[in-house]
Amino acid sequence: MLNGNHSFGQFLQKSKKIVLGMSLATTMGIALPSVSNAQASTASATTITSTVTTAASTTAATSTIATNNVTTSSTASAGDDIQKFVAADFAGRQAMLNNWTGTSQSYDKLVELINKDELYRDDAGNVYTLENTDQLYRYPAHTLVSNWPSDLNQVTLNNALRSALTLGQTKAKLKSDDASERLKAVDILADNIATLDKKTVADIYANEKDSTVKAALAQLQARMDLQSGDEMTQIAALKTLASSNSPDVLADIEGMAKQTSHSPELKQALQTTQDKVKSRIKASEWTGHVFSGFSTASILLLAALGLAITYGLLGVINMAHGELIMIGAYTTYVVQSFFKSHLAGYVDWYMLAAIPLAFLVSAVIGMIIERVVIRPLYGRQLETLLATFGVSLILMQLVRMIFGAQNVEVSNISWLSGAIALTPSLMLPYNRIAIIGFTIIILLLLVFLLKYTRFGLFVRAVTQNRQMARAVGIRSARVDMMAFGLGSGLAGLAGCALAQVGNVSPDLGQNYIIDAFLVVVVGGVGQIWGAVLAALGLGVSGTVLEIGMGAVIAKIILLVLVVLFIQKRPQGLFALKGRFVE
Repeated sequence: MLNGNHSFGQFLQKSKKIVLGMSLATTMGIALPSVSNAQASTASATTITSTVTTAASTTAATSTIATNNVTTSSTASAGDDIQKFVAADFAGRQAMLNNWTGTSQSYDKLVELINKDELYRDDAGNVYTLENTDQLYRYPAHTLVSNWPSDLNQVTLNNALRSALTLGQTKAKLKSDDASERLKAVDILADNIATLDKKTVADIYANEKDSTVKAALAQLQARMDLQSGDEMTQIAALKTLASSNSPDVLADIEGMAKQTSHSPELKQALQTTQDKVKSRIKASEWTGHVFSGFSTASILLLAALGLAITYGLLGVINMAHGELIMIGAYTTYVVQSFFKSHLAGYVDWYMLAAIPLAFLVSAVIGMIIERVVIRPLYGRQLETLLATFGVSLILMQLVRMIFGAQNVEVSNISWLSGAIALTPSLMLPYNRIAIIGFTIIILLLLVFLLKYTRFGLFVRAVTQNRQMARAVGIRSARVDMMAFGLGSGLAGLAGCALAQVGNVSPDLGQNYIIDAFLVVVVGGVGQIWGAVLAALGLGVSGTVLEIGMGAVIAKIILLVLVVLFIQKRPQGLFALKGRFVE
């Protein structure tokens, strides 16, 4: 029992290790001979000596379970499946896990809460979820609890229930009409291959209709056959496993190849299969590296787009651009904190408010900097460089005074957590995919704004020939301020995106300002498409170089290459036509 939330963190119990014994293999053999008769197998397994009322029984049907004639709590009949599970006693929970009547999604949610130690209840039967070790929510309403119950206890499982939890998750997914859910069930079985029964897997394979799931089951059967001891069976299994790119399969083959008692035919089959699996895994890894390079390039492009506009239009080296990125990240943090405190039920949608606010806050601060600091220094690049460097120091110190010098965390929204598993060795995180898509959208909107709107026409006119633009009535000072605000707002959007991939600190902008300038210089001053190509080149090449050389050596080589490129082509990839040429 815990007394309040002040000392709560000291009493958190960690029970993440799942122990799967031989009971799982026995249960698998009984409960899953086929999908169609799973209900009958469960009924025969739960008929013992005494009766309880199951939590899922909506028709008042009863099943007998050995619990010394103890009846499941009446509170187990109310609420959703997870609430029923929490309210039930040991036998009731085991009965629910053996015969889950809810959806596979609710089962996945239960497994997630149990494995993360986030499921709690009080003596009155109320269910809670604990997030980030210090935020308690009522389940399922997900309303923030300010006064924690003094009788709050964590819902934990013993080894038997944890084995049943894993088995039940597999059974729930195997019953699904969705092939992707059944494929996830096969993955769960593969993680517990040592406890599986061959007949069980063969029966599941025989009942499966989807070709993708069937292929995964064939791989699972081949891994089991690899340990059979029969040479012909092992060679046949190796032929099946040759199309795999799973690290687990490679580990099985390498472990078997270390043995010296194999025949020449089996040794040759092991070597051939090992080479094929290695090449497939290597291809997946390089695909992941390229994706990571594109992700880095999208972040660099977001950081450099605003700088390309301000530098191209005004000729100002804005050393405070990195701090405008940092302000966008802190704006995202403030919006998230507001949603957690006042709109807890909508916290997963805070990003919809953070994106426009990050743009507006950074844009307003940028326009103030342009009006107060930069405007009196136009045409004096050294002075503007020093002035904006001083502004960057002021902004960093202000943030330290308001938020502190320590990092603050912006948590990923739930629907951007996780990754797409294209192969067992290739995972593409959702947040990185979202950043790439977000960058593409911002780029297209910016191109539309500059090319097809009146404001864009004025920006292009002032950029190419300021005196002529003034002569035809364009208020260049107003255009300068608005363009600087646009560039600053884009920096805020970059900070909003960066908050999703790392911690936010007062020094955040300093990590990207140099790379942003490199993108602008290599791409060509004021050239949007040049910035796109430069960001892709620097992002992908930098990621690839880091693989074999390390981050420091890769950065040095990249800087040397940029210097050599600028010596050969000072104007960048695309030359700007207009007053800069003159």
